[in-house]
Amino acid sequence: MSVNPAIRKEHNKALIIKAVVITVLVLLLAGAIYFFSKDQMLAGMVLLALPFPLLYLVWVFSSPRLGFISLLFANYFVVGLGRYIPVPTGLMVDALLLLTLLAVFLSQFNQKIEWKNAVRDYTMLALIWMIMTAFQLLNPEAVSRAAWFYAMRSQAFYMLLTIILVYLVFNKARDLDLFIKLTAWFTVLAVSKGLIQKYIGVDSWEYQWLLVPGNRTTHLLAGQHLRVFSFFADAGTYGSSMAYAGVVFTVLGLHAETRKKQVFYLLVALGGIFGMVISGTRSAVAVLLMGYMLYTLLSKRFKTMVSMGVFLLLAFIFLKYTTIGQSNYDIRRMRSVFNREDASLNVRLDNRRLFREYLSDKPFGGGVGSSGNWGLRFTPDTFLAKVPTDGWYVQLWVEQGIVGLSFYLLLLFYFLFKSVFLIFFRLKKPENRFRAIAFVSGMSGLMVSSYSAASLGQLPNTIIVVTSMALISMMTDWEKKELAEQAESPQSPEYPGYPDPVR
Repeated sequence: MSVNPAIRKEHNKALIIKAVVITVLVLLLAGAIYFFSKDQMLAGMVLLALPFPLLYLVWVFSSPRLGFISLLFANYFVVGLGRYIPVPTGLMVDALLLLTLLAVFLSQFNQKIEWKNAVRDYTMLALIWMIMTAFQLLNPEAVSRAAWFYAMRSQAFYMLLTIILVYLVFNKARDLDLFIKLTAWFTVLAVSKGLIQKYIGVDSWEYQWLLVPGNRTTHLLAGQHLRVFSFFADAGTYGSSMAYAGVVFTVLGLHAETRKKQVFYLLVALGGIFGMVISGTRSAVAVLLMGYMLYTLLSKRFKTMVSMGVFLLLAFIFLKYTTIGQSNYDIRRMRSVFNREDASLNVRLDNRRLFREYLSDKPFGGGVGSSGNWGLRFTPDTFLAKVPTDGWYVQLWVEQGIVGLSFYLLLLFYFLFKSVFLIFFRLKKPENRFRAIAFVSGMSGLMVSSYSAASLGQLPNTIIVVTSMALISMMTDWEKKELAEQAESPQSPEYPGYPDPVR
């Protein structure tokens, strides 16, 4: 019986890989034994640990999709990990992006890579934004090139590489399923960690982090009220991310296909909302309000519009016009969102007036990395570093000027309106439509809150939002492929249309 040459080739290739891996492992074990015999314990331990990163590299290079999944894990946890390990853990995200992209390049020698999948409108917009950010190196107002390297990553680099990799290796309907599951469980872990900090206390490493002057003043209000930050960069990022999860999983829960998913997603949503409250992040309230309002409009269901409208109205009345629960600090802080006399709000408005005067003759801003944390780190004595931006859009305006901010907003609204267009006019499968509505509603909330917080400029929000938008843009392709397969299958009945899973 003859064997298919292609199958034989793959079999031989697998045998060669196994032989190489076994040989390397044996050599490393032998080397470790040798060093242990010479009482060189550190060298022996290094050799014993070396197989794990090597096996991981083999794993990623054999399947680049696994590299992107690793990125999703790192996206949530690397910032918090930096409190325990004195190394720049944030660069792990950069390393995984580049490693996965390299794996894609190398994998083309074994399988065909559909590079044309990455040539899309989102990719082109992100590329233009990256080029504009790169040209900021020539900005005469820029003081530090090192600050540019660190700041440009969250502004443009992560967006571009994430979009490319989603289109190349994370582009199936099953990938969206996995993305939703991972985001749900990451939210559960984030809420659990937040509850531990709130009701048990922070650990010794987190306590040391709180001792840093800037962290103490923003996270221990009045010296006693902890703003929970979980394993995120700060309480603001934690609050906005949990509010985003609250919106996304509320919609997914209300339109889940099974009762089990419905209960799980709604519990995740409640956990996210509670995490937002204990973070003390007032701007995150905008995520919920905007997210739920957009959901009611996109759902096109009168009953949903009425019930959600009543809920939002009652929530507004509760916070604005009542004193119920005023003894609870977290509720009092949420209530201050609607206080126009709030001192911090007046300070922010004063700072923006200063920026407006400074930028009046600088259409390209003061240089990427000139403000915020990177400005304090690299150019602490400059005006832009000393005055807090208190908002992602304000930071982009300060660093890239009105030209850069205008293009960035154009990019965001293009993502948003294209997704809305697909929801209204292109997507036929209710499951896809309501998943798209969930992520678009969450993104709209982050867009609004980014006026007064760095919601869209921090991990994990940056990569999560970009990944979801790229996945939504491919939903019509999935539906066309599914319908074509049904039409070609002689066993399948004539296509009857998609049932609506809403109960």
